[in-house]
Amino acid sequence: MAADYSQALDFLFQLQHHGIRLGLETVSELLRRMGHPHTHYPSLHIGGTNGKGSTAAMVAAIAHAAGYRVGLYTSPHLLDYRERIRVNGAPIQECDVSTLTTDLQAQLGDDLQPTFFEFTTAMAMAHFSRMAVDLAVFEVGLGGRFDATNVVTPLAAAITTIGLDHEDLLGSTISAIAYEKAGIVKPERPVVVGRLPLDAMQVIEPIARERSSPLSVLGRDFETTGTSTTDFGYRGRHTRLDHLSCPLTGRFQLDNAACALALIEASGRNGFRIDETAIRQGFAAVRWEGRLDTVCSSPQIVVDGAHNPAAAHALAEYLAGIKAEHPTRRVLLLVGMMRDKNREAFLQTLLPQVDEIFITQAHVPRASSPEELLACLTRIGGTGRCFDTPAAALAETRRVARPDDLILVTGSLMLVGEMMALLTDRPVSPIRG
Repeated sequence: MAADYSQALDFLFQLQHHGIRLGLETVSELLRRMGHPHTHYPSLHIGGTNGKGSTAAMVAAIAHAAGYRVGLYTSPHLLDYRERIRVNGAPIQECDVSTLTTDLQAQLGDDLQPTFFEFTTAMAMAHFSRMAVDLAVFEVGLGGRFDATNVVTPLAAAITTIGLDHEDLLGSTISAIAYEKAGIVKPERPVVVGRLPLDAMQVIEPIARERSSPLSVLGRDFETTGTSTTDFGYRGRHTRLDHLSCPLTGRFQLDNAACALALIEASGRNGFRIDETAIRQGFAAVRWEGRLDTVCSSPQIVVDGAHNPAAAHALAEYLAGIKAEHPTRRVLLLVGMMRDKNREAFLQTLLPQVDEIFITQAHVPRASSPEELLACLTRIGGTGRCFDTPAAALAETRRVARPDDLILVTGSLMLVGEMMALLTDRPVSPIRG
């Protein structure tokens, strides 16, 4: 008999104590015992430092609009564990989480001790098989080469961006990180890459050539035209489209849209076809919470899960545009970050664009204390105020904000999730990693 949902979450929560373990042995064996469910449907695989989640959401929305039954696996979640595993946009049902948890537990035996991410990845792959999806879109969790999702052999893969993040696990240079992310490039399967640094391209191009993987590069083989997601065009190897529109905000989303369309084009070589109508309908329908997401007005409150220097640069560009359009508008930054992030570089990038800073922390062990984050801010010449809880920080930020101000919540997807729960009166799952 399947455990109920709360018992399943308790089991999953306990798995987080195993931490992060990079490698494919455990997840491969677990999937073997489950009958190799990840081989029962075609898939697409998307990695990158930033933008991979948005790109995956775009691809899934477009494929769904084309009439395919589409599985989407992403991480982390913002509010509810079930967000990680979706079919045609709908989160996995609680009863399915319970049943799959019981079924997977039965396969562990005495020898398998999967991490939380390995177990959840196997759950997603089994769920997509049971739901008879036509296509599954997998977002890489961490890196690529040894990420649990890398058991798939996709129709095509994409690497959206490469920047410094998770240096303790992936390496301290762009070249080292590029090598890890290039691990998702499979022999003779097309690969799409976004706007990458030269150091990254010098790693990825030889790998693609060695594996006979056709390579498409943003700015060389495909691109978007225009400056806004409300009206842009696409120029690819075989496709030309104008007057596309997507509700996701930010200039950087144009690069993600370009990668999504190039990935769809590349997968067409292996029999996966989508027409123009589906592309337009899919872009119009895509939703991706927590990324330049306006959740309140007067004052406007925007949440964004940026948490590394590259994402901070994209966010600073967005804020600069806001300031250019509204010179008297203040930006109030409500920030919390994890200890293992490059906090000073992140804050230094945003500092010129903000008027006041409020510091707090998400309720997870990895979170920097407000005092630790304030010390980082002080070292780069900034000032801020500390609050013990997100609720206290939000209350004070709203108190001092004028109706036309912009409150930006950022620095961690964990913090964004907690803020969205406060602002929308929705519960937060106890599982946060």
